[in-house]
Amino acid sequence: MVSPSSLLVGKQLNQTSLELTSAQLTSLIQEFLRDYLKDKSAETVGTYRRSLNEFERWFNTPKTSFSFLPEEIEAYKLYLMEDKGLHQVSVSTYLTAVRRLCQFMVDSGLLPENPAKQVKGNRRPSTHSRRILTQTDVETLINTLPAATEIDKRDRAIIFTMLFAGLSEIEIIRADVRDLEQTLMGWYLRIQGKGHTLKDQQVPIDPPVMDAVRLYLDTRGRIRPEDPLFVSHGHRSDGKRLNTRSVRSRINTHLENAGVKRDGITPHSLTHTAALLWLNDGMQVEDVKQRMRHGTLDTTMIYFRKQDRLND
Repeated sequence: MVSPSSLLVGKQLNQTSLELTSAQLTSLIQEFLRDYLKDKSAETVGTYRRSLNEFERWFNTPKTSFSFLPEEIEAYKLYLMEDKGLHQVSVSTYLTAVRRLCQFMVDSGLLPENPAKQVKGNRRPSTHSRRILTQTDVETLINTLPAATEIDKRDRAIIFTMLFAGLSEIEIIRADVRDLEQTLMGWYLRIQGKGHTLKDQQVPIDPPVMDAVRLYLDTRGRIRPEDPLFVSHGHRSDGKRLNTRSVRSRINTHLENAGVKRDGITPHSLTHTAALLWLNDGMQVEDVKQRMRHGTLDTTMIYFRKQDRLND
């Protein structure tokens, strides 16, 4: 593997640019992911890896040269926006990965300053881009969910945990049976949220959601506490933990079957809808903030201002 120190051979530390071969860039990225992000969660490292994979692909496309100059980082941003047609939030994510990689190169002595700092990411929208389900959509979806088979009951439980407990896809697939806890206040699910390395948060599981989860678990026979809460029931993957792709595929199928799948509606729309359902039922904004695990009240207020969309 080519290390940053070996790349310094024959180079001046006060240089304003740096040209790398494709192999050198690959090696550098591997070292960045392994060492610079060693304290980050596997999910975070995976996000950086996927983002930098796109940067590598662009780096290897035919062009004059690439020397890690600000105007070249700007060209990469333009490529993401115009050629790839990525959403502004995705562009910001991809640029953040390049910015961190360049900082790694600065800290390693490969560059005198971070060229990506001068290239600003696109501003995140003040409102969530994903559309939410209306009250009618929610009722239609729930009423059209089948409940005959093991898979039907699993999908119903997953949709209930998203719509009525506000869980995200990643929180659902990470959940184990033992994470369900009954207290004097009711049922809770310990979750490992986005960016967390431990299951250090508790989400209330209201009776209708718990009923759906219990009906599903009853179909699985003997279950160990360490088993995943939701598993695959395919012939080759029976009993294995679901992945996010499978969850999204199944939810999209149900959205389409219910006739509520339209532009802007994604599986994650269910999670966003949960906040509006709670606000519409009279839950206090502060309580919705806690349930949705929002970092600031400003984020929750976005939903507060969109309550009327439930009746669109």
